[in-house]
This record gives sequence, structure tokens and C-alpha cells, in this order.
Amino acid sequence: MVVSAMGDTTDDLLDLAGQITKDAPAREMDILLTAGERISMSLLAMAVTELGVPAHSYTGQQAGLRTDTRYGKASIVAIGPERITNAIDEGQVAIVAGFQGVNELNDVTTLGRGGSDTTAVALAAALEADVCEIFTDVDGLFTADPRIVSTARKIGHITYEETLELAANGAKILHLRAVEFARRYGVALHVRSSFSDKEGTWVTDETAPGQEETMEQPIISGVTHDRSEGKITVVDVPDVPGIAARLFEVVAGAGANIDMIVQNVSTHGTGRTDISFTLPESDGRAVLDALSDAVDLLQYSEVRWDDQIGKLSLVGAGMRSHPGVSARLFGALWEAGVNIEMISTSEIRISVVTRAEDLETAMRAVHTAFELDAEETEAVVYGGTGR
Repeated sequence: MVVSAMGDTTDDLLDLAGQITKDAPAREMDILLTAGERISMSLLAMAVTELGVPAHSYTGQQAGLRTDTRYGKASIVAIGPERITNAIDEGQVAIVAGFQGVNELNDVTTLGRGGSDTTAVALAAALEADVCEIFTDVDGLFTADPRIVSTARKIGHITYEETLELAANGAKILHLRAVEFARRYGVALHVRSSFSDKEGTWVTDETAPGQEETMEQPIISGVTHDRSEGKITVVDVPDVPGIAARLFEVVAGAGANIDMIVQNVSTHGTGRTDISFTLPESDGRAVLDALSDAVDLLQYSEVRWDDQIGKLSLVGAGMRSHPGVSARLFGALWEAGVNIEMISTSEIRISVVTRAEDLETAMRAVHTAFELDAEETEAVVYGGTGR
């Protein structure tokens, strides 16, 4: 069993550090933040033992999780789960602190967002488990966020590829890194609720247990939304070879990850153009500062920042073989009165940027247009967070 910190423990630890310094050393922050999971694991081991079942708790280091040296967002590089294997062989419940490991310097590290999910999948792979069960506060993955689309339908089975697209574009039940790890090592994921005995959702490229092979996959698996991005528009840059390369070298130097990019057609007779791109809102300030410093290099006239945007993504492996998906999506948005500002596509995904205030309307309209609505309410958020 892999556990996360309880409730607001991690936020409370961050607040304590913030009372001391605004620039805490990354190594010390990792040591501090791993305390939350250690509290959970030891208390749970006590609770299980109290029920008459032997249980031992283990830190990430004791469980054999070796990471690289990036504090705060370390990656797992190796797992030696001998102590966990021995505990299981002896009939004990092994309870492991998620979100943490140890690097080559023997320093504690944290794995960043989704760290506990990633820990669980990594251990499942190392132990050659049949399945990794992810217990959350909803009954599985749904075709949309049930807090926005009350008619969202539970997904019984979905592929790794589709789940990766959903996770990368706003779905919060499974973290992207955990799904990537599961796909790489062929770990079947079973997402289910801690509060009910319902079947949940299977994430695997094989047929889920208890399900029959289907002739064709559904066209659309789900609709996701993301409010965490902002848009930067660099106005009036020279429309010459190499300018985009220089621009995005500056952005990369600020440590930002770019999502969608649009370059306008050159203004007639001027040889100038506008380039817009979206990025995590948290990266906005660093990129704006970097662009300001590079004004002589890029020769633009203005930089605009817009954090009042929302991204809607339509995901489904079935759209590979079904023409007309884009037309139906844009038609649904048009009928709902929602304007599209940017468009991005992959083989199994279409994403659009709208005004933030139009995002919920767009979600409901697109969900209905692709016949994803359930006849009866299926989605229950037992714990109140949807995570």
C-alpha cells in the first residue's frame, strides 16, 4: 500500500517554511515535505496492526526507491524492493510513503506532483503485480468533470494513450507521470473509489477483466478542461527565418513548457507578424521577464499577457477513423455561442482555447454533442475534491 499525506498537511508544512524564508533550500524543503507521508504511513500501520493484521511502514528510501538528484521534482531511476518483498512473504501489510525516494548522495528527494501515484505504479512494476489499484474519491474516470457536467458517464475501460491525453490536458484523477510509467512497464491500472464497491475504470491496452472484446472503440472517450494556463502574445515581430527559433529559445531559457502556438499571417506590406502561445500560468512571470530582457534581440513592439483563458480538449482513439469530429466540435461551440481563440490537435485529441467564462458552457455543449451524457446521474464525488 502506498499513501499520501493527510488533508492539508503538505500545505501546512509549506506555510511553516514560508514563515521562516521565501527562498528555502530545495534540499531542506524535500526533507520537510516528506514528513507528511511519513505521518500517514506510520499511523496507518498502527491502525492495521490494531485490527489484528501485522503491518510495517517504510519510507521511500527503505522501500528501495532510488531517484536522480533533482530536489522537488526527482525522477525514479531504480527500485530495489527487497524489504517490501520480504515483508509480504512474511504475511505483513507493507505500507510505503509515496512521493519520496533517495538519491545517490543519500539525500531524501520528493517526486513532485503526482508523486504518490507514480510511487505506487513503480512499486507495482518492480513487484510484478497483476494490477495497481488507485483509490480516490470518485468511482473511476468519467467522460468529463462531474462538478461541471452533471451528466458525465463513467468509463469502464480506456487505453493508456487516451488516458495520457486526458491527464495531460486537465483531467486530475490520474497524474501524467504515473500513466506514463504504467504504459512503459505494462502495469494495469484500476481506478476506483475508497467509498464504494463499484467496479471503477480499467486503464490498460488489453481487454479489461470481465469485459468482452468490442469490434470498435468509442469515437470519443472524454472531454477535459484546464484553467491553469495563460496566453502570451508577442506583437509585431519580424516575419523572417529564425525569429521563432530565437523567441522560443528565450522562453526555454526561462524554464517554461509551451503548450499551444499560433503565428498569424504577415501583415501585408510590413513584414511583421504576431506569435501567440500558451503555457502554465505559474511560468508566466518568468517568461515575461525573459522576453522583456530580449526586446533588442526579438525586435517586437509589445508583449501581451492573458490569464483569463480556458482550454477544452476532446480525446478519443476512435477519431482516427471517423471523419467529421472537428466539424461536430466546432459546430457545437458555435451553437453555444463560444468563440475559439486557438486550436491544437494530435492524432487522438483536439484542443481549443476559449474565454475562461465560456469554458463550462463549452464543456456541457460538447459533451452533449458527442452523445456522452448518461441517462441517469452516475458521478458521485464522495470526498468533495474529485481527486
